Amino acid sequence: MSAICGIDFGTSNSTIGVIDHGQPRLLPLEGNELTLPSALFFNFEENHTRFGRAAIEDYIEGEYGRLMRSLKSILGSSLMLKSTQIKHRQLNYQQIIAEFIGEMKQRAEWQLNAPLDYVVAGRPVHFVDGDKTADDAAQATLETIYRDAGFKGVAFQFEPIAAALNYEQQLQKEALALIVDIGGGTSDFTIIRLSPENQNRADRVDDILATGGVHIGGNDFDRRFNLATAMPALGMNSHMKGASRLKLPSAPYFNLATWHLIHHQYDPRNIHQMEQFRLHCEQPQLIDRLVRLLKNQDGHRLIGKVEACKIRLANQLETKLDLSFIEQSLSLTCQRSEFDEATQTEVNGISETIKASLQSAQLKPEQINSVFLTGGTTGLPSVRHAVQAIFNHCEIVEGDRFGSVGLGLTLDAQRRFK
Repeated sequence: MSAICGIDFGTSNSTIGVIDHGQPRLLPLEGNELTLPSALFFNFEENHTRFGRAAIEDYIEGEYGRLMRSLKSILGSSLMLKSTQIKHRQLNYQQIIAEFIGEMKQRAEWQLNAPLDYVVAGRPVHFVDGDKTADDAAQATLETIYRDAGFKGVAFQFEPIAAALNYEQQLQKEALALIVDIGGGTSDFTIIRLSPENQNRADRVDDILATGGVHIGGNDFDRRFNLATAMPALGMNSHMKGASRLKLPSAPYFNLATWHLIHHQYDPRNIHQMEQFRLHCEQPQLIDRLVRLLKNQDGHRLIGKVEACKIRLANQLETKLDLSFIEQSLSLTCQRSEFDEATQTEVNGISETIKASLQSAQLKPEQINSVFLTGGTTGLPSVRHAVQAIFNHCEIVEGDRFGSVGLGLTLDAQRRFK
């Protein structure tokens, strides 16, 4: 095996691939699992850090500490410049991401019994929509993170192009393909000419007709669904007493539905403010639930429940959202139609970005031979239906939702560093 690898550092899940006997393969990073959830749990009592599923499990089991997820979504934002309190330490987010990527590297090297020195790292088409300066800065920061994690050589590839390189391995003839890669944080698209003859070419610039992306991903669907279902049960949109019947401020609920902002809501001042609102609220029992959740620091648990509910609704029309950890016997019935209605804005944004990519390539939908879907969020029926509505004439190919990008990055690493 070589000293090169491809790393797909994702908003929700991450993978690392290596070349084994001339072929790319993903390494198991947690037991037999090929994906490692992009999560860290800083255990305050035992003074150690857990990663992936183990991190989430520690948090759910009520260990005393701090859970951090969806860190990729911070790249390109002002939060990257800030530090956060981890027990008695002040760590910036760059250090935290480097710790996660360094852990992936160490786990892979332990299996290979060899160092990994060179990496092709995945990146979205846009870290930041419509701001090239911030986008360039985000990639520069990510390159520093990889070097801080111990890599000597770092190159980047757009994630949908990596997925295209993986898809190309199964083609028997030339095809004009649209690659749709929708993960936890972004939706990325590439229109590219693929063929068996070009598989080993290192330079594929001439084959790429268009790239496009928008900052919409699975986390945004989770947030919308959370705000539409769980948050009203915690007092969102409740009215204050009095003739004016003003609504409670919505900002705390939006923050509580956003992974990297949740821990800010645990500040005692925020809890005190909600307790004051309770005194003047028409439905104080709903605010009681919110205060209980904040005091128990269960915001991440709530998002996890909402995400699991979303995943179930991808395969069934109705399910239960169990909130008994907030209040005994509290449960909400959720329907797929409710989810689709709550997330229509996100689906529309994805559709419009696909159409903009076609326009950029000066192509009509019927000129595309195949559409290749990858990324966990392409498993949502509403997303697949939106894509099929645009390309109702051509083949829709479903790739490995969590592995296609990582395998393609590894292929690219082989070509660049061999």
